[in-house]
Amino acid sequence: MKRMTFTACLALIAMTMLAATPGDNTGQPAGDVESSMLYVPLVYDNYTHDAHARVTKPVGPYVLDAGDEWLREAMENTEHARRMRQRAMIENPQLVAYNANRLPEAPPEGVIEVSPKQGMLTIAPPQVVVPDDVTPADAPPLKVHNWLHVFNASLQFTQAYISGNWYQGGENNLALLGSINWNCNLNQDLHPNWLFNNALSYKLGVATTHGDSIRNHLINEDNFLFTSQLGYKAVKNWYYSAMLQFTTQFLNNYKTNTRTMTAAFLSPAELNIGLGMTYNYKKADDRMFTLAIAPISYNLKYCRNITDIDPTRFGIDAGHHSKSTVGSNFEAKWLWRFTPNVMLTSRLYMFTNYQYVQGDWENTLDLSIGKYLTTQFYTHLRFDRSVTRDDDWDYWQFKEILSLGVVYRFATVN
Repeated sequence: MKRMTFTACLALIAMTMLAATPGDNTGQPAGDVESSMLYVPLVYDNYTHDAHARVTKPVGPYVLDAGDEWLREAMENTEHARRMRQRAMIENPQLVAYNANRLPEAPPEGVIEVSPKQGMLTIAPPQVVVPDDVTPADAPPLKVHNWLHVFNASLQFTQAYISGNWYQGGENNLALLGSINWNCNLNQDLHPNWLFNNALSYKLGVATTHGDSIRNHLINEDNFLFTSQLGYKAVKNWYYSAMLQFTTQFLNNYKTNTRTMTAAFLSPAELNIGLGMTYNYKKADDRMFTLAIAPISYNLKYCRNITDIDPTRFGIDAGHHSKSTVGSNFEAKWLWRFTPNVMLTSRLYMFTNYQYVQGDWENTLDLSIGKYLTTQFYTHLRFDRSVTRDDDWDYWQFKEILSLGVVYRFATVN
């Protein structure tokens, strides 16, 4: 071992003497040994540029004046001991046992057992002794669910802006909006290789109309949507999947100040079935993302009432009830819960038969106020190249709704 320098020897002797100095002014009885950092192995933690022990009392406007002699002496002793330890470590690094950033793991907790015959000490794991009179709690078995349900229903007052060429009709207004959303998904904790998600939603909005001399109310929102995805795991978050989407409305709707019907039950209705791949990502309950890509997709547009409704509004040839096309589609869904009371959901859907493109982009910002109050801001941007072109909006359609109301929610817990 490298020889210690004379200065280091003096430092260690001084450290020992300083650590063993009785605490005459600390309130401890004479002869007791104070607790000191000089009794522990040298552990490198940090470096102070001025490593030499002070021999003069520090003075200045920022020096702490404790007012008690014992506290001042204790602080001086602690600072002196720290500097002496650092001096010893700098001049004799071979004496440094540990580095504070790379300390060894603490030994496991246990009970020390003495073996006199073998002259050994062994550490045995601690034993938990359960009294004989303790009985298990009569708790019901934990119930697991193969299907996870999320349901919410709301009734809200709304303000809506609707473009004049909106495919289901409607006008700008203040209205009452009711909505129901139900999700039923297969529990992937129990079935990790399968993906089976089902979602059903229905929105109905009724508004008074000031510009209609024939009717005193109008239907500004009437939308039923059902989606389903069934998939089997391919790799990681990717699934071979089949997708289904069906949408329609239930009530009759008319153009303002006319008896011209613009929509009715199954007029229009649209069915899309696709085969492809689905990417499913979920981080706890605050972030979810699903992307479904279907290179092979069948799309059916249907109009039950072609006597009172012009089917060309929905991309169906005049005089025909339906139109079938084959193409490709994709659907992306986001859910991002910024805080427990603020949530953003988004859905982007597109279909093409390589002759025209049809797409929907829906966004909902939900701000919960307590348990039963909520404010929602909803936008729906639609592009449909298969319909008759509008002079103002071209092939674009837009709807915006701002609402405030009450909501009820419940969900299955695993």
